[in-house]
Amino acid sequence: MQNAGSELPLRFGILFVLFLAIGLLVINPPSPASVPAVATSTASTAAAAASGETSATTTPVAKSTATSSPQSSKKPISEAIKSTSPLVATNTAERIPKPYPTAPLPLAAVNDATRAAIVNILCTTPTGLVRPISGSGVIISPRGVILTNAHVAQYVLLAESARVNLECFVRTGSPAHIRWIPRVLYLPPVWIEEHASEITTDHPLGTGEHDYALLFIAGSADDNPLPTDYPYLTADVRRNIGFVDDSVLAAGYPAEFIGGLAATNDLYSASSATTIKKLFTFGTNSVDVLSLGGIIVAQSGSSGGAAVNMWGYLIGLITTTSEGTTTANRDLRAITLSYINRDITAQTGADLQAILNGDPALETEDFSTRAAPDLVTQLLKILFK
Repeated sequence: MQNAGSELPLRFGILFVLFLAIGLLVINPPSPASVPAVATSTASTAAAAASGETSATTTPVAKSTATSSPQSSKKPISEAIKSTSPLVATNTAERIPKPYPTAPLPLAAVNDATRAAIVNILCTTPTGLVRPISGSGVIISPRGVILTNAHVAQYVLLAESARVNLECFVRTGSPAHIRWIPRVLYLPPVWIEEHASEITTDHPLGTGEHDYALLFIAGSADDNPLPTDYPYLTADVRRNIGFVDDSVLAAGYPAEFIGGLAATNDLYSASSATTIKKLFTFGTNSVDVLSLGGIIVAQSGSSGGAAVNMWGYLIGLITTTSEGTTTANRDLRAITLSYINRDITAQTGADLQAILNGDPALETEDFSTRAAPDLVTQLLKILFK
């Protein structure tokens, strides 16, 4: 691993879409002058390179902090541990030999499974206190748990407050149509502590650190009964499962280059086959961020989208992209499921699988009771300034 130091830009642009009355407000990365070139290493799988702080699709990487070590006993999922440490490019990660016992799947099969599991998260409001947003997510449990970005989920959190006239829905299909009502199962409090002040910012930046959240599908929004089992992708949380030049599929609901009405009423999912361009770490000698290159998914609205390997496993969560007038000129980045698993363990004392094995309805209620009120208060202080 190589310390990013001055070689890595600070943050990337976050990849969700803010809507204005006249259309879309895209969250952009910093200007080229403020975003240095990125030093990278040689292990990865999917395609799109973003450097430093970037604008939001979710949140790109560059500067970040290492998490504290997991606790020996499980704590309430609403509790969190804060820790810090820098992000660096890596070239010392070692590949897991023969990570799967079977041959890779055909691309068409991976694409079909991925498209079935990705969702659009749309939050709308008739008032101007909070602007509507559109982001992506991926279902990772047959019981309806969605993995997305914290910078997307913060709006779902606000929608649960009576003080904010905001509604959030989970949409599926192409074009996307409203299906379900989400609630926040877990969002790292440390992310809110560090980024609450950016909720009113037109061009928020981020590194991707702690930028993940779990949502639970809590109800139906279209009068249809909830499915017994949801289509989902299995997360591979092992370290160093994706390396440079590995093939991956990136998928989400990009919306940057269409109008606000189209994003609301005529939004289609998109997926791109690519390869991993570079690997980055937050300083733990592990692969924490994948550079996926300039692909069609490198747009606002793709935050929370999926990076899936050719065995059909979810290995990355789309977070940020670098600046560029076209997607080909950008670098899309995704935080790894390995990083998310290690960080959520450090924050809660329970790893991702333990959380998924629990009762998502009870865990959602626990988070709503213990952690959500304080996090909402932090956001409302900024909104009502």
